[in-house]
Amino acid sequence: MKDPSLSRSLALFRAFLREQTDPDHCYTLLARDAVDQVARHTDLEARIVLDVGGGCGHFTEEFRRRGAHGYLFEPDPGELGSRGRPPEGAVVADGYLLPVPDGVADVCFSSNVLEHVADPETFLSEMVRVTRPGGLIYLSFTNWFSPWGGHETAPWHYLGARRARERYRRRTGREAKHTVGENLFPVHIGPTLKHVRGREDVDIVSARSRYWPFLPGAITRIPGLREVATWNLLLILRRTGSHPAPDGDRGETRSSEARS
Repeated sequence: MKDPSLSRSLALFRAFLREQTDPDHCYTLLARDAVDQVARHTDLEARIVLDVGGGCGHFTEEFRRRGAHGYLFEPDPGELGSRGRPPEGAVVADGYLLPVPDGVADVCFSSNVLEHVADPETFLSEMVRVTRPGGLIYLSFTNWFSPWGGHETAPWHYLGARRARERYRRRTGREAKHTVGENLFPVHIGPTLKHVRGREDVDIVSARSRYWPFLPGAITRIPGLREVATWNLLLILRRTGSHPAPDGDRGETRSSEARS
């Protein structure tokens, strides 16, 4: 699928609507799309990719299908086993403290995990630590003021997280999966971009809306509007350091869309 494009956005949105009834279709499509985004900036053949918080392994499997050495780190054993059997070599591990040496990864990847950690800056620092100089860090998250910021309780989270949970319980007869302050945390685009731009150990390759079909990088440059209209922020970062990226790595160290 061409990215960005209206047809791509519609296909992903339709798959998302079926996430509860057909999660394999949803996450297989999303994994293909995300790995395509990574592959635009680096050759994946024989590269080491760490998938942090990758659930039951759709992203890891897609990286392996593209020739990478994919390794899955997931803190929730229930998520790992949700498809019956996790990918070979999957590890139960916390994203704050990955059991790997410094600079081991060519790509450190995390899809829609940041809003589920209490300390996103420490989580990002750990992703940077395990990435080699010149390597890529792929990080996306659903920002709190996105129409989907409340996850299953959206869009009623705009009226308050507690009220949204109560409405969900009344409507469905069960408790919501996510509780703000426990396994869902409000993360905002402006402070996240400010933090990343202030770091000396990464350069921004891309800062854009992950799913938006038109001018996805322009939305993230408009304070206020970006907190709602971005929907999901995608950051692709390059680890800085004294060693150059190997042949096959391509893409700017700091794209024009991320400068402003």
